[in-house]
Amino acid sequence: MHFVDVILPLALPKRFTYVFKAEDYDFEIKVGKRVAIQFGKRKIYTAIVVNIHNNPPQAYDAKPIEDVLDQTPILTQLQLQFFKWVSDYYLCSEGEVLRAALPSAFLLESETIIEKHPDINQNEIEFIEDQHVLILDALDMQSSLKLSDVMSILGKKTVFPVLNEMLSKDLIVFNQELNRQYKPKLIKYLRLNSVYYQQQKFEELLESLNRAKKQKEVFMKMIALETAKKPITKTKLKQETAVSDAVIKALIDKAILIEEEKQQDRVQFKTEVTSHHIQLSDLQDQAFNQIKSNLETKDVCLFQGVTSSGKTEIYIKLIEAQIAKGNQVLYLLPEIALTTQLITRLQNYFGDQVIVFHSKFSVNERVEAYKHVLNQSKGRIIIGARSSIFLPFQNLGLIIVDESHETSFKQYDPAPRYQARDAAIVLAKMSQARVILGTATPSLESIYNVKQKKYAYVTLTKRFGNVLFPKINIIDLQERYKKKKMKGHFSEDLILKIQETLEHGEQVILFQNRRGYSPILECNSCGNSPQCPNCDVSLTYHKHNNTLRCHYCGYHIAMQIKCMACGSKDLSTKGFGTEQIEVEAKALFPEFKIKRMDLDTTRAKNAYGNLITEFEQGEIDILVGTQMLSKGLDFRDVSLVGVLNADSLLNFPDFRAHERCFQLLTQVAGRAGRTQKQGEVLIQSFNPHHQVLQQVTTYNYKQLYKEQLYDRKHFKYPPYFRLVRFTLKSKDFNRVNEASAWLATYYRQVFKEYVLGPEFPPILRIRNMYHKNILLKIPPQQSLSKTKSYINKGRDKFEAIGAFKSIRLIIDVDPF
Repeated sequence: MHFVDVILPLALPKRFTYVFKAEDYDFEIKVGKRVAIQFGKRKIYTAIVVNIHNNPPQAYDAKPIEDVLDQTPILTQLQLQFFKWVSDYYLCSEGEVLRAALPSAFLLESETIIEKHPDINQNEIEFIEDQHVLILDALDMQSSLKLSDVMSILGKKTVFPVLNEMLSKDLIVFNQELNRQYKPKLIKYLRLNSVYYQQQKFEELLESLNRAKKQKEVFMKMIALETAKKPITKTKLKQETAVSDAVIKALIDKAILIEEEKQQDRVQFKTEVTSHHIQLSDLQDQAFNQIKSNLETKDVCLFQGVTSSGKTEIYIKLIEAQIAKGNQVLYLLPEIALTTQLITRLQNYFGDQVIVFHSKFSVNERVEAYKHVLNQSKGRIIIGARSSIFLPFQNLGLIIVDESHETSFKQYDPAPRYQARDAAIVLAKMSQARVILGTATPSLESIYNVKQKKYAYVTLTKRFGNVLFPKINIIDLQERYKKKKMKGHFSEDLILKIQETLEHGEQVILFQNRRGYSPILECNSCGNSPQCPNCDVSLTYHKHNNTLRCHYCGYHIAMQIKCMACGSKDLSTKGFGTEQIEVEAKALFPEFKIKRMDLDTTRAKNAYGNLITEFEQGEIDILVGTQMLSKGLDFRDVSLVGVLNADSLLNFPDFRAHERCFQLLTQVAGRAGRTQKQGEVLIQSFNPHHQVLQQVTTYNYKQLYKEQLYDRKHFKYPPYFRLVRFTLKSKDFNRVNEASAWLATYYRQVFKEYVLGPEFPPILRIRNMYHKNILLKIPPQQSLSKTKSYINKGRDKFEAIGAFKSIRLIIDVDPF
């Protein structure tokens, strides 16, 4: 008897051991392969083998493995090592990491529902295996089956191969509960039976088809297309001949046409290379050589290049060097929105070497991209958002973290709550690869690591082609409102500049970091504003569908025409979001094309790309948007950027507020004037003399970093201290108070004054769950491993208390 340790895709604190006999399975059991196992009384899960040994577990009797699902491992040793590090550092289970890392199609469960394929016609199928007939007959009697039902019908536990075969033949489908099983995309092709290329057979066939004119027409078309060696798709043949399915089916039945199914890649690769050579400027070439030289002695290089300095061209040269060595390159981006432009640029240069991987892809697309990386079959350059760090790299040579300061690299929910920038550095070390952190506005952590000599540091201080930096002017809103020089939320200064820009045939970006039309609808008689019944927030007004909506839980109601408290019809909106700016801009500039880019307008798979393409091609004159506009997009005809209200960024309740305000405003300003004409940026603010805004106007990042690092050290915040946040959630207000007080007291016994709280967050209740936070500060000299050991001990004691069973405890390492 042999034993395996497995990881289940569940939030379980440990691995579990199962027993097997090698001769019982079609495939050999290896580390990294998937196995089907029973966990609990009845449930079947997909688990990953992480160890094979001969030692039975001491605390329980090992159950047998149900089935082996893979011919070859789908996880590498490097991945398993990396998953363990993520689990240990971010204080979560390996199962949670596994669920985040693997495309969900790899994780089959017994809760999956099996249904008959809606297009199946059993009478047309020439041969069905007995096992398939049994399942189809059962599905005739009832609309759906569970995995356990199939096991009973077939009288065996190893049903996965049978179901996979039925799935590939379009006999069954999985409904949404199990829509996670990968199915290859099959395309039907037709070719002419080669026997009819013999003269005699050809003439006999023509004679026999004289009475079937449509069939003869299709046959002659196939001859004309010369498809004996190169099949044509069934769909294309129908288009070419304008005949019905019945005509083509008749030719197939007579064996005149041969039908074949071929697997088609959902991940489309561009094979044509349109850019063959990139000529770096002297400054770019200097930066390129400095980076190469520094990476010989340092694992990480911080590359600070101002906006529009040509960092991407340098990245391409660095990628080229890695590809020449046969290495893989991971290009990490904070937002899916950025992939559209970058994919085009990299594909123009590298052709089919580029793979894209992100959450907007379908399940099957993610599976195929995953397999390409695993097998190194196509594409050595992987572009993706944060989850790309979990891919099965075989020969990773370089990781580029573009816009490395961005907060989007942090995963908040669900676990693992990892910071992809930091995790990428660990992954690179495990892979003996190098990392480039690229940005125009580095995070304070990166600057601190440069000062500590941990990172190399290369700068590019001039824009490509010596293009001038945009002029940045701050508009005093207090003064403009006082002098009645405002139209809605637009100052007369901004309106005039927009008009001038549009008249010159140039484009405008308007930035407001809040979506929706208005955050608050208020009654002028009693002061009441509609609240979300599930969360302690006001409902936001969305004009495009005339609804009041909660941005935390999705609750929505129709726009109210009278106050829900007193019945008054005297209602007004307070505050503004991107939708209101779009409406006001359309009223001010009715002859121009204006669109909006925010979460509401970019939910669909290709919505980002379509908007960006329209703007690039000059089909949009003014683009209104949130912070996704600031992230590395390159629009050549934008000469004006307007920031409608900078104060919301400065006043955000977060110790990083000033750093992030500087980064965001500098980045959004960098979208202006990226060609020869100098761009202009207008920032509207009620506090125009604020030091951060003044630093933005002069690009004085050195002064900002100096001030912020001083404050962080003084108040014991990162990068000098590490942070761990404990969030407790419960529907019971009193219970969450009691539980948080107990946990804070427990940790304070060891960590003393470095435990802050418990305290309520700004929004006390979300989705009917009350929240309370505890913050732990970890001094630089304190052992991280011992600290986490004590944190885990506290969590175990907390979860063992019966009164706290209903409390959900979330631990977030490096939470900000």
